[in-house]
Amino acid sequence: MQDFYTYILRCNDGSYYVGHTDDIEVRVSGHQQRHYPCSYTATRLPVSLVFVQAFGTRDEAFAAEWQIKKWTRKKKEALIKGEFDLLRELSKKTNF
Repeated sequence: MQDFYTYILRCNDGSYYVGHTDDIEVRVSGHQQRHYPCSYTATRLPVSLVFVQAFGTRDEAFAAEWQIKKWTRKKKEALIKGEFDLLRELSKKTNF
């Protein structure tokens, strides 16, 4: 069974990039070597891998990517740091 991954990169400007792949090492290397010249990361090198989670299917990894992309910076940082209680708390808050 092949794993698929959702990952977060920290860019040199402090921003985050969220993606998914079936080969995390190749994908991160591709970002670092600017193999994706139209990618968000291409003008924000170097990047560092700060989070990765494995999934059983591409659909699960893709769904996680899109969910995380919608999150605030604080929620992404809580996930990166493994602060799951804070992540739950931030998920409860709504802005009216």
